Amino acid sequence: MSELVPGGNLPLPEGAVTVRVSGPFDVSALVTDEGGKVRGDADFVFYNQPVAPGARLSRDALTVDPRRLRAGATRVTVVVSPADPGTPLGRLPAPVLQVTGPGGRPLARFAPPRPREETVLLLAEIYRRGDGWKLRALGQGYADGLAGLARDFGVDVVDDTPTPATPYASLTAPGTRRATAPPAAAGAHPDTVPPARSPSASRTGPAAPAPARATSTAPGAPPAAAPAPDLATFLALVNSARSTAGSPPVTLDPRLTEAARHHASAMAAAGRLGVEGPDGVSVFQRLTATGYAYVTVGEHLVSGPRNPSELVEYCLRTEQPRRTLHDPAFSHVGLAHATKGRSGDTYWTALWARPLSPADLARTCEEVVGLTNRERARAGLPPLAVDPLLARAAQAYSTDMAVRAFYSHSSPEGSRPWDRAAAAGSNRRSIGENIACGQRSAGEVVEGWMNSPGHRANILKPGFTHIGIGFAGGGPAGTYWTQLFGA
Repeated sequence: MSELVPGGNLPLPEGAVTVRVSGPFDVSALVTDEGGKVRGDADFVFYNQPVAPGARLSRDALTVDPRRLRAGATRVTVVVSPADPGTPLGRLPAPVLQVTGPGGRPLARFAPPRPREETVLLLAEIYRRGDGWKLRALGQGYADGLAGLARDFGVDVVDDTPTPATPYASLTAPGTRRATAPPAAAGAHPDTVPPARSPSASRTGPAAPAPARATSTAPGAPPAAAPAPDLATFLALVNSARSTAGSPPVTLDPRLTEAARHHASAMAAAGRLGVEGPDGVSVFQRLTATGYAYVTVGEHLVSGPRNPSELVEYCLRTEQPRRTLHDPAFSHVGLAHATKGRSGDTYWTALWARPLSPADLARTCEEVVGLTNRERARAGLPPLAVDPLLARAAQAYSTDMAVRAFYSHSSPEGSRPWDRAAAAGSNRRSIGENIACGQRSAGEVVEGWMNSPGHRANILKPGFTHIGIGFAGGGPAGTYWTQLFGA
């Protein structure tokens, strides 16, 4: 077995090879052409899209059969990043690459220099050389976001400053500039990116405040029964803390509590925290399944506290959970916990939300348009006018992504942004689209788009004259946003 150093390479035998990186890491891969470009969705392999022609990801192992890669593919770049996007690689054990050939025969081992503040590490590449294939050890990391990957792969990237929100994607129609964006702390990808994973010890939802205060009851809310004693204690502690922070009180909603109960039970059954349970259902999908439509949502997923008092104490002494608990945008809350069998570990789910009304939806879309036009004004560009047909197409697509739990510029049927605009009756000559998921406010989503060169290019494109906005809650990521541009 060969011990590789950075830059070292190794001829590969015929057949499939497997590269494995054990530990608290996410492994992903990019399939590129001779020019170093990804071609489309199928060229990016990650935990939420684990299979591509000639490549398959199974937990910490990526298996590549070079003969079965798509036509034109000449390189597979192996990328490693922290499973918790907020953790620099330098705080984790050094990633070690193990390479095996057909039959599990050991081929090589590569231990790169220990990273420091880097959040992405290009670990190795499998590349064609003449009629054969080789593996080269890289060990190249980036600490300044994913801009470094743009230099290697010729793509625009989003800033990979760790946030709880999911990264974005952007696309423009033929005849306009195509913007490509890889996911934060994972790798390059033109159209779609995976949601950020949750930490292993606790997870709290982002707390971007909405501009208006919440109503006291949700539209269509079922009659409220007297809360159980532990819920009453939780509510009293929460509203006392919110009052001190100057936020309005929240009320218990049985639908949020029902969703919290199902999710806490799922986490206890699996013995781990996560936005997505072992049944593949996210906490947000459990909430929308109760009939609660929201305009903003937050969550606390925590293990350890023995009672509601300890849970609130934890939230108040930890920055992000405290921001969620204090967020004036929320008007409703639900709480539940479940205990795992013999271990006795307790898993808590607290859900925070504000119900969606037609006025909320209209106001949210208006805010996105206003913030977008503010950025155009700063660049000396004229404002975009709202096009009802583009808005109809954008809203339908955000809803579709949330309901059918996918995130891509291509629908499951293969429709593209310009197809959807035309289906809504638009005859605009040029169409561009930005999408995002996981952001909890108009300000957060526009800021994220402006921090990504590809999305920024769409927002500041001089040729665009009209815009439509879509927003929907639900799905694995919680929120889905669409900007549809036209000229």
